[in-house]
Amino acid sequence: MENVVVLIVGAGPSGLSIAACLSQLSIPYVKLERESCSASLSRNRAYDRLKLDLAKEFCELPHMSYPVDAPTYIPKALFVKYLDDYVERFNICPKYHTSVESSTYDNDKKCWSIVIHVMTKELIRLGMTLAHRLPLNLVDNILVMAANFIFGDLSRHGITRPKMGPMALKSKTGRSAVIDVGTVGLIKKGKIEVQGCTNKIFGNIVEFKCGKKISFDMIVFETGYKSTTNIWLKNGESMLNDNGLPIKEYQNHWKGENGLYCAGLARRGFAGIAADAKNTANDIKSMIGSMSS
Repeated sequence: MENVVVLIVGAGPSGLSIAACLSQLSIPYVKLERESCSASLSRNRAYDRLKLDLAKEFCELPHMSYPVDAPTYIPKALFVKYLDDYVERFNICPKYHTSVESSTYDNDKKCWSIVIHVMTKELIRLGMTLAHRLPLNLVDNILVMAANFIFGDLSRHGITRPKMGPMALKSKTGRSAVIDVGTVGLIKKGKIEVQGCTNKIFGNIVEFKCGKKISFDMIVFETGYKSTTNIWLKNGESMLNDNGLPIKEYQNHWKGENGLYCAGLARRGFAGIAADAKNTANDIKSMIGSMSS
């Protein structure tokens, strides 16, 4: 059995960030990745025309900025290159094709009610910039007024805004506003129809809560991310809930017990990843220092 001081599971943006932060502190580690490459989701499972919704200054990993001549909204190919350059710069060498089978520490309405903020990517960038200087409630008021001016009343099209503003919603729940890329215009023209809550699906037929049934040629599930960490991580109750997400509230979510840490699970984007990685690396350094003193 190999004795390792720090083990990092996963070579996505979060795992790469922790590796870089540990390297900056000269702390050795071993990184495992079940796929054949780093950032496999971005590299192999994202469509080619994908762009990051947030401006590049809000999507940087720790200790490395995007090139000065990079576009404001980074396309997939450039993002993957950025990650590859990141791996090379910090000499990150994951052990690929290596899965963790188990990790054990020895010793009510029954439906979804969806409310969303629809914003443009420019409004979100404005909001993130203003949030550094103004109270969130004031920033939210500005964004909502601007969005109302741009999109008008969307409630008659089946889209309801939350009572909480987009910046406060992101801060308190981790849920982001919906970035409009032309969908709202198609909804208003009737080319896209917004339906209510789904009750059951039979093959290609969807039954809605109201009793209406519609046959579709294709059904795409956009039901969100589900962590699989709890499948292999045992004794992780101090950090993760049954859904594999942090139990503790932000900003104390990243640290569990017995040397267990997580990064990028607080649903706070790249800024959250960077903060988690730095906190984790600094805490590990402090813990190693106390053990050796």
